[in-house]
Amino acid sequence: MSISMSQAEREAFLAGLHVGVLTVVAREGRGPLAIPVWYGYSPGGLVSVTTGGTSRKARAIAAAGRFSLCAQDEAPPYKYVTVEGPAVIEPADLTERIAIARRYLGIEGGDAFIAANPDADDVTIRMVPEHWQSADFSKAGG
Repeated sequence: MSISMSQAEREAFLAGLHVGVLTVVAREGRGPLAIPVWYGYSPGGLVSVTTGGTSRKARAIAAAGRFSLCAQDEAPPYKYVTVEGPAVIEPADLTERIAIARRYLGIEGGDAFIAANPDADDVTIRMVPEHWQSADFSKAGG
């Protein structure tokens, strides 16, 4: 039996609450930059990550024009979804920043995070998912 997820399964999993690991080519002759991030995704939509506009990841994505994101379930039976595609960088919207912070920290924690991190130079990086890889090891049986 295949452990790959269907399109609906992988999109639902990616839309769940996970810390993603963003990877992007950072410099020729070096391994990719891999860094944990909060992200947003709704099935059929774009992957969104907000970060400082001058951060290493923002600069690397601007140069590469694309990135990958992996989300995983660390508890057995293990699952993961990796998605990769082209990226567009735009100024961050405060409403979206608040929504992401609340998604990961709850209303009170998210609001406190935004108040402590006003970061007016933030950008939102949106990725069009082109390539997917997934596994759900509960499908392996045994």
